[in-house]
Amino acid sequence: MKTFKKLSLISSVFLLTFFGEIAVNIACGGEVDPYDYYISYFHNNVQGDEYTPFAFNQMAYLNSEEDVVSESEINSEEWGKYLDVKAQDVHKIMYNVDSATNVKLTNYKGEVSSLPDSLQKNTFIQALAQHKDALKYYSFAKSTEPFANVNFDMWDPKPQDTTAMDELAKVAVKLTESEKDNFLKLRYAYQAERMFHYAGLHTESKNVYDKFIKTNKTKSAVKGWALALYAGSTRRLGNPEESAFLFSKVFATNPERRIQAYKNYYYNSAPVNGALKYAKTNDEKASIWAINGFGNPDFNIESLNKVYLYEPKSQLNGALLVREVNKLEQALIKDSDLAKISYQYYFYESDKGKYKDSVKTLNLKRLNEIKNFAVKLAAEQKYPQPELGTLTAAYLSWMENKDLEASNYLATLNPAKLPEKLRDQYRITDLLIKAKNIKKGNPFNENELLPSLKWLDEKRFAENKTVRNGQYDDWANEDKRFTRTTRNFYQQILAPAYLKMGDTAKAALAMVKGDLSYNLMKNNSLFKNMSYQSTSFWQQYLSPKSMQGLANYKTKANGNDVVALLAKALNKLNNDEFYELWGTTYLRTHQYDKAVQMFAKVSPNYNYSDPTNWYADDANGRLYSNPFVQTINDFPKNYVQAKASVTKKAFAVEMLRLEKLTVSDKKNAALYYYKMANAVYQTGYFGNSWYLISYDWSSYDNSSPAKFVYDVDYKKAQTAKAWYLKARSLSTNADFKAKCTFMLAKCAQKQIILNAGLSSFSYWDKKDVKYKNFIKANYNNPYFKELKLTYSKTPFYQVAAGECSYFGDFIAGR
Repeated sequence: MKTFKKLSLISSVFLLTFFGEIAVNIACGGEVDPYDYYISYFHNNVQGDEYTPFAFNQMAYLNSEEDVVSESEINSEEWGKYLDVKAQDVHKIMYNVDSATNVKLTNYKGEVSSLPDSLQKNTFIQALAQHKDALKYYSFAKSTEPFANVNFDMWDPKPQDTTAMDELAKVAVKLTESEKDNFLKLRYAYQAERMFHYAGLHTESKNVYDKFIKTNKTKSAVKGWALALYAGSTRRLGNPEESAFLFSKVFATNPERRIQAYKNYYYNSAPVNGALKYAKTNDEKASIWAINGFGNPDFNIESLNKVYLYEPKSQLNGALLVREVNKLEQALIKDSDLAKISYQYYFYESDKGKYKDSVKTLNLKRLNEIKNFAVKLAAEQKYPQPELGTLTAAYLSWMENKDLEASNYLATLNPAKLPEKLRDQYRITDLLIKAKNIKKGNPFNENELLPSLKWLDEKRFAENKTVRNGQYDDWANEDKRFTRTTRNFYQQILAPAYLKMGDTAKAALAMVKGDLSYNLMKNNSLFKNMSYQSTSFWQQYLSPKSMQGLANYKTKANGNDVVALLAKALNKLNNDEFYELWGTTYLRTHQYDKAVQMFAKVSPNYNYSDPTNWYADDANGRLYSNPFVQTINDFPKNYVQAKASVTKKAFAVEMLRLEKLTVSDKKNAALYYYKMANAVYQTGYFGNSWYLISYDWSSYDNSSPAKFVYDVDYKKAQTAKAWYLKARSLSTNADFKAKCTFMLAKCAQKQIILNAGLSSFSYWDKKDVKYKNFIKANYNNPYFKELKLTYSKTPFYQVAAGECSYFGDFIAGR
């Protein structure tokens, strides 16, 4: 359980000397996952997979850069049908040979025996030997490959051999004219068109298309590829609006070139009306409006209405509808504080209440516009799957917190008769509606969710059939929809609900359950399969009581209810990691006797965590601390040699010893309280031993409000303050009292820092009002005043005044 934030530190202006160590941390989250940057439960392929590359995704130009259909497979199938051979054999020869084999095939004249044994049995090779015209075309096509398949290197841009391409194009024209077979004639013409195109001879390229390809009666994908070249040449010759229209036709007819057509449509920068003026049929108009809908990241019901008007039966309607639902999810479903996702690092959200309220009102208005469309889609029965409209209306009603309305929509559907994707979405929506009761804290039998939760496990395990090797194996994986849905349900809905009900242990189980997307665990260890969010929850939220709760839940893992489903993961919980965490929770609550008991259950060779110097090499990266040292300045932190370092276990033992001595040796109780206060002070973020109660550290920790149980020490130094006060009250030694008072001033400063909210103003701007108030609060520190008035004659006073520049400034009245 070693999770440390990598920090980028810069020197702060005066705070560096005032408070020891307050630095700026560049808080970078992990790089955003383009498929997991907002909370979604409505799958972007529920309508089908045909248009998933254009699903809503604000993190990428396209949701996917891969067409749903393979051009190479389509071409191989056409050749396989033409020659009556296996399509996979065609594919192997055309697309899957190494460079050496490619050279042999370039010179292939039909003599099968001249080829390696591995190729002689290939049915495509054999057919070419029997079909001389096909072999002739194949040989010619191979001759064009060096010019058609060029990898551009911006560091070494080589000029194109336009003369050679022109010559090849003219040869291809002659071969086209002489060829009688329409299948081969079309392909010769395509070679001629693209050689002219690549040579920059766009008029000649278009002429080839108009004369030979447009009129060819063969039904082939090649005609769409040729139209794409024609559209490109049209743009080059100065008509971007017609070019955009032509690319929209390729978009509609050729799924294997759909992404290319989409990009080139937008490359023309033509307005929608500019392309529409060339459209004659409803399907042409629908394609143009669909492309414009797919390219619009903002709310856009216009394109949806237009496509439905022109082609209500097209799957484009479903794709655009789901796209708008996903936009609404991003706008309206907020992620839980327990499991923040990377989206927060990339988009600024205003904290102004009125602004947020007005935006939410606008988004809810948009939601109802989409819901009305969905209801219309379902009612008119023009779309092939009208149930999509009903499901959409139900889900949007759930988003709007209208659970009864959502249930009523679902009640009109028979899930058994739905296609698989719609049936899956039905079950997800039904689960979300049922879970609302537990989220609201209403009386509810959570076991009603059990069948759906088991089903979710089956679905996500099917997506994750092998054990992952690292935490980020699932990063940027578009197809892990059920994995994300299941995780979101547990971490965004169940865990916060359990936490609200006061069952932190069950919330911890829900957080972990959300992470377990694999049926098998890496290294058979629970903690090594936790996400950063779940690990942070366990390390920050759990208390001795909740640790005991986890221990109790572990005994219930063999049941057949939700508790057992959650608790099964505890069987993979490493005892060392569990008892180390349990012991840490006792350190945080200063129950040192119980902490010692827990650490005693940890293996003797267990490697307790130490802070790490991110800037050092691995050999010198670890930092060792001793919380019992006495320091005047917090910065630089006082680190020690490895042999003098103190582990959590050693810390607990020594604190327990000192605690007992405060009772058994009352004569020296003041000293023992002072040592305990020093030690617990060093466990704050400002100390050298923060790792004894916290699992990570950030220089922003001083600017965020106290949130967790251990923040009373980690951020506020309250226990240290209480023990310094106790030590001072038990002593009669003025110099000792001066030490206690100085440390009390430092404890008070920690609260001043939190009250100031350092992240809310530019503390280097001396004209800033908050800055002035912050400085005033520090100069009015009552313990500094007391130190000056009462203990100015003590030796320690002189030492503190000389070593602590801030205290020196205070004395000088600066």
